[in-house]
Amino acid sequence: MPNAPPLSGARARRITRQPDLYRDRESQPHRGPDSAVIPLRDELPVRGTPYGNYTLIGLCVLAFLWQLSLGEAGGQRIVYALGMIPSVLLRDAELPPEIGAVPALLTLLTSMFLHGGFMHLAGNMLYLWIFGDNIEEAMGHGNYLLFYVICGGVAALSQAYPDPNSLIPMIGASGAISGVLGAYLMLFPHTRILTLVPLGFFTRLMHVKAVWVLLLWFAIQLVSNLAGRGGGVAFSAHIGGFVAGVVLVGLFKQRSVPFGFSRR
Repeated sequence: MPNAPPLSGARARRITRQPDLYRDRESQPHRGPDSAVIPLRDELPVRGTPYGNYTLIGLCVLAFLWQLSLGEAGGQRIVYALGMIPSVLLRDAELPPEIGAVPALLTLLTSMFLHGGFMHLAGNMLYLWIFGDNIEEAMGHGNYLLFYVICGGVAALSQAYPDPNSLIPMIGASGAISGVLGAYLMLFPHTRILTLVPLGFFTRLMHVKAVWVLLLWFAIQLVSNLAGRGGGVAFSAHIGGFVAGVVLVGLFKQRSVPFGFSRR
């Protein structure tokens, strides 16, 4: 999308122009190195209803519809108002009064529910739909929601601290979902995932163990980050969220749920 009109109300460190708006936490989830394989569903049923996961998906969809209802310029202003801008959070940059809507610290939360386009939303929600319900069952509703928010916050900070002077808003659920993927790796590595694997001009459906799907995904984030690839994909956020999920899952899972590498 084209950039919105320049922001007004400038002073020394006040943001007075809009850079490339949709260079957010990730661009289109199904393009470039971020989509070497595409998971479609897992083979691990849940016994209860994942109300927390449904709530997260519903909030993201409602927020996206709200963005659309505001029109192009209004939607982009909301991204600046509720997205996480590193220079506003970590430095002394300011948004104009007519744009700033919430305290900078709160944008660590609000940014998780905004998306830059339909494919951005659809890709994130697909991952959350596949992997989130099992993690919620392993943790319980309340613990899962808290875990999700914490991982999303860690992911945003992982992207912000390496470039604290950035004026680019970061939005999207991918950082928090990366934490869910990290938890899934630790709890259910041997679960088979129905995966769409691109093979040149052809694609093939394969059942692949979660450990290989998720480790491949994580390796792509690491390599792409080290190579300095951007294109709108915030690889540092993905890495930070995933590591947070791996580290924190033991604190949030129910005691009766074992780690997956100890069972077959």
